[in-house]
Amino acid sequence: MIFGGILAGGTGTRMNLADMPKQFLELGNKPMVIHTLEKFLLCPEIDQVYLGVHPNWVLHMEDLTEKYIHVRKECVHIVEGGKDRNATIMNIVEAIERDYGEREDHYIVTHDSVRPFVTSRILKDNIEAVKKYQACDTVIPATDTIVVSEDGESISEIPVRDRMYQGQTPQSFQICLLKELYASLGEEEKAILTDACKMAVVQNHKVSLVKGEPSNLKITTVSDYKIAQAMVGGEEID
Repeated sequence: MIFGGILAGGTGTRMNLADMPKQFLELGNKPMVIHTLEKFLLCPEIDQVYLGVHPNWVLHMEDLTEKYIHVRKECVHIVEGGKDRNATIMNIVEAIERDYGEREDHYIVTHDSVRPFVTSRILKDNIEAVKKYQACDTVIPATDTIVVSEDGESISEIPVRDRMYQGQTPQSFQICLLKELYASLGEEEKAILTDACKMAVVQNHKVSLVKGEPSNLKITTVSDYKIAQAMVGGEEID
């Protein structure tokens, strides 16, 4: 089975636009997280969708689902998120295996709740790649020159741009592999390796690349939010 894992466990309010996490802000005529959830529900290859939500916001997410979701509502599962990104993913995995058992042909497509413009093509390409390679990451080519600085004051290295990519999500995994990678880490490593694909890379497991889209942006700042509002034809934010 193919499972969606939407990560909505953050509580940051850096944009200072409302007293709530950014994934719950209105984007056009509905909350950002609902846009993201709908993209997953409209992908027929995804069997069930799990959302990892901060414990303080689980009831709110349940209310939003009841209000806005009218297609495949029975496929939506809300679970409590963990202390960080990977812990939230593993909480989702635990819930999946509690509901559907542990099988080698179970795959999870993990995605940021604040990337509401993911396309059906990206989702389907992730599913195809994860079935073939067990792990994949969505990326776009770097358009700017990447500068490395070891001390934050001077340039240490300028890598060849043709080899550089910007990571997006989804990141997709065979669930058995993901559990194996996570279990092999010590507590200090778990605190450092907060990106699931990096867990695979440092343990020498191949991670396939899936072509992303510039429009698949992560909304983290007020500027991002203004762009997103313009993309959906919403009200302009001052």
